[in-house]
Amino acid sequence: MSQLLITGGAGFIGSHTCVILLDAGHDLIVLDDFSNSSAEALVRVAELAGVELGSKRLSLQRADIRQTSALEQLFAAAQSRGCPIEAVVHFAGLKAVGESVQNPLHYWDVNVGGTVSLVKAMQEFGCRTLVFSSSATLYGYPDEVPIKEGAPIQPINPYGHTKAAVERLLNDLAASAPEQWRIACLRYFNPVGAHPSGRIGEDPLGRPNNLFPFVSQVAVGRRPEIEVFGGDWPTADGTCIRDYIHVMDLAEGHRAALSTLLQEPPQVLTLNLGSGHGASVLDVIQAFETACGRPIPHSIQQRRPGDAAITVADPAAAKERLGWSTRRNLHDICRDGWAWQSANPSGYGPGPASA
Repeated sequence: MSQLLITGGAGFIGSHTCVILLDAGHDLIVLDDFSNSSAEALVRVAELAGVELGSKRLSLQRADIRQTSALEQLFAAAQSRGCPIEAVVHFAGLKAVGESVQNPLHYWDVNVGGTVSLVKAMQEFGCRTLVFSSSATLYGYPDEVPIKEGAPIQPINPYGHTKAAVERLLNDLAASAPEQWRIACLRYFNPVGAHPSGRIGEDPLGRPNNLFPFVSQVAVGRRPEIEVFGGDWPTADGTCIRDYIHVMDLAEGHRAALSTLLQEPPQVLTLNLGSGHGASVLDVIQAFETACGRPIPHSIQQRRPGDAAITVADPAAAKERLGWSTRRNLHDICRDGWAWQSANPSGYGPGPASA
């Protein structure tokens, strides 16, 4: 199996993908600066995968993705050990839409500048296989749903613009040496849930930016209620509809994309990773109430600028190209999300979570 570099591997999606890739037999080097993640996540990844953190199977490099010299040293060290990095799975980046509006320069620096730094190091050391963590955010207000990969790229915030810019960069890079580069741009819809063990899950710093961690934090008593932004959308219950994908399905999508890239000739794959099914905000709240066995207070507020009524993936291309589709439903998402939050009410931070 391959030696892989996982940037941002201690984050929510990265940590779950590490478990899947370790189970597949790959050796992993995780690079993370822990600006929005916890080293404890990797301790638990090692535990779940039955490997030792700091061993050949799972090692850690604390560094910023923008530090080109640190990346070069990492690639050089792997090469000198006789086990060069064969592929990169690139999660490292910033992802809060509101924060990106307030501080676009920082988002462009980290998300775009960090990727430039990474692919420079990859090119220097002959690593030409990359799986990139993209986002359905770059579709903006979709013209049609379900959304196909050929839909217009029309981001409506700086975060979405950075994802679109990195995809453009990677396509330009591949076009410069089409016989060399193997690249997958995976456009996620709404990753949620947790590992079924309850040992790893989503632990956002500060106030959550997304619905699901907010719901789970209200359920566990960390927050008083959920604010639902808009009850008058053109949907069955008046609340927004999104395509929620279990994080374990998403992790398995990365494994499938990596396997396809390594087995097939050089190419660029651009694929939606979603379930193809929509659930409203109220659907999610009700499903989580069933999972946790308690009511979840919520209130309907004014619509929030930048939201779309319905965002649902057409995942047919991923099934055709990768043989991948989601296997878990909203019930599974809420059950596993509650297993994580109830066992770790403070996330990876102080309190019961670290006991």
